[in-house]
Amino acid sequence: MRDLNEIRKEINSIDEQLVKLFVQRMDCSKAVAEYKKANNIPILNVDREQEVLDRAAAESGDYASYTRNLYEKIMKLSRDLQNQMIDGEARG
Repeated sequence: MRDLNEIRKEINSIDEQLVKLFVQRMDCSKAVAEYKKANNIPILNVDREQEVLDRAAAESGDYASYTRNLYEKIMKLSRDLQNQMIDGEARG
């Protein structure tokens, strides 16, 4: 059995990587919002979201339902950011 402190150290390291990747993903979401605004494309693309959910779930084995849940939340945050950018510019 692994030591709890060692496991937590590994989790902390993984979390550092996740945060960096999340920030990178949100930066991409900003770029998507700029493109969608310039090309008059709606923020929500149900087909694209389903594709992302299906791919992520398929790649996560026994954790598929958890992964799907996580990605639903991540994509909602991305949509929220994009809507804020577009709505904020419209008002500002």
